[in-house]
Amino acid sequence: MHITAIYGSPRKGGNTDLLMEACLHGVHAGGQSVHEIFLRDLHFSPCIECGGCATTGICVLRDDMDLIYPHLTSSACIIVSAPVFFYGLNAHTKAMIDRTQCLWVKKYLLQQPVRIPPFSEGHGVLLSTGGSRGKKNFDGILLTMKYFYDALDMKLTRYLTFHGIDECGAVTTHPTALDDAFNLGKEISASIESLKGVVP
Repeated sequence: MHITAIYGSPRKGGNTDLLMEACLHGVHAGGQSVHEIFLRDLHFSPCIECGGCATTGICVLRDDMDLIYPHLTSSACIIVSAPVFFYGLNAHTKAMIDRTQCLWVKKYLLQQPVRIPPFSEGHGVLLSTGGSRGKKNFDGILLTMKYFYDALDMKLTRYLTFHGIDECGAVTTHPTALDDAFNLGKEISASIESLKGVVP
């Protein structure tokens, strides 16, 4: 079963990278393999709202998003790690999400299947940290992620968010964060295992 991990942070080895690594240790401990994507190493344009996908459901821009689309449409689980910037997603992650407008078009306007093959269910997972301790620090990104996964015909089923994490590596001083991420990875692995024999 296909699991994709998308590292959204521009900072290599930063807090959300560390959360993802801990989570994937849990996934591997459960016997599953993962395809990893590092957005900071790719080159792609944000959506230019040209309407080119309106009749085909296919983005007209040719860039490194072409490396990402197949995983977005074929994964039983997609894990995204991304930091909060000004109460929203960082630019790399938001640009990728905006480029899935073509998949939204395919699903809602063209009423065509998005996922190949169409899994009976799909898991969307978010790992995030934010420097602010504000109560609404993650409200914006959770809404964005909910509808990102919806465009992929998936659901945001689990998320881990941690306030007051800013300095590089600060997540390692949190009393539970890395253990929480590891345990979530094990849960993801078990849930994927349970889909075997269910998915056509």
